Amino acid sequence: MADILTLVFKSFITRGSKQFNVLLPSTYSTLVIGDKNISRSLLLFAAVKAASEMGMKVLFLTQTQIKSLPASLQHCMSSLSPDNLKNIKFVYPRTVEELLQEVASLHESTAPPSLVIVDGLEGYLACPGRSHGGQLGQQSSAAHVSALLYDTAAFLTQTLEKRVSSLAPCRVIVSFQSDWEGHAAGDPSGVDPVLQVLDRYFQVRCTLDQDRGSKPQASLTPRLVDVRTLA
Repeated sequence: MADILTLVFKSFITRGSKQFNVLLPSTYSTLVIGDKNISRSLLLFAAVKAASEMGMKVLFLTQTQIKSLPASLQHCMSSLSPDNLKNIKFVYPRTVEELLQEVASLHESTAPPSLVIVDGLEGYLACPGRSHGGQLGQQSSAAHVSALLYDTAAFLTQTLEKRVSSLAPCRVIVSFQSDWEGHAAGDPSGVDPVLQVLDRYFQVRCTLDQDRGSKPQASLTPRLVDVRTLA
């Protein structure tokens, strides 16, 4: 079965983007880099695609409540029935501690998801009240979250294989928007230390940008800039 991201990129990424010709193995965990509004459109589409067309249970973790769909997604959703979305569970942990708790609790899930999505990891890493703040604290939290996601996905894959092998493995997609000065300015020599940590745990990194040629109502349509296999 083709991986969910392969399907998403082929159907959602606009013309003129970097060609996405690589068929990703379904075991891959993916880090999505880019503006949080643009990446959220991609993540929501991935959730809908996985639930409606592939029959997956999806866990969507985000700090910000989703009240409406991006304009670039509304035309894709018009033909869907409410039943198509029953397999998507939205959870809104507010802090990195709550995020870790939600991910850890999946080990006890009676209906494990085949896709775990974390929207806006940077928001959790920058949460006030962390016992260890600053850049080192963010790197530590990034490693903690990533390692737990990795271990949880491996555990859920084993569970899914025993129950419904067609829904295995458990995939992970995480979005991250760097606010590090060198990275934000586009300095090729500047490497975000937090991003370096994340790259150790994720097998694929996809970089998105806004499609400048899209119509105003679809101004948040992603353009695929780069795909890197990290492991």
